[in-house]
Amino acid sequence: TFNQLFTMHGTSMIFLAIMPLNASFFNYLIPLMIGARDVAYPRLNAFSYWLFLFGGLFLNASFIGGAPNVGWFAYAPLTEQGFAPGTGVEFWILGLAILGVASIVSSMNFIVTILNMRAPGMTLMRMPLFTWMTLITSFLLILAFPVITVALIELMFDRFFGANFFVPAAGANPLL
Repeated sequence: TFNQLFTMHGTSMIFLAIMPLNASFFNYLIPLMIGARDVAYPRLNAFSYWLFLFGGLFLNASFIGGAPNVGWFAYAPLTEQGFAPGTGVEFWILGLAILGVASIVSSMNFIVTILNMRAPGMTLMRMPLFTWMTLITSFLLILAFPVITVALIELMFDRFFGANFFVPAAGANPLL
């Protein structure tokens, strides 16, 4: 029970509290700071929100089949079917993958907004520090989340179809 609560608390705080809070600040403040009327792609922004909502529902649906007890880091041996039976881990993996796609989409929107929609005369060197932080954070999210999403998809293949991406007995590398 402790491992289940630890897993869900850690992932919920990162993916459902801290990251959306950052995105909401970015969404509200960046257009104001750079002199734009809105973000570059408002529909993409709405798509990111709905993906976030859908991913959050999937993440919390993992309580139905027994919450995952793999830790919020989900190291490879703990996520195997033998150590974590039930459907909770599958919902958790799918929810995190959807949340990762939502973060990638919103990061692309922020990068395009900052680079292409600045007010006339506002060069990159005249941008506020918060805008620079948003730009760098968005680039970091675009570099990090595809790797995490691919690892989650590989983990899903391991659990659903018996693939051997993380099974050391089958010659795989659990540090992958």
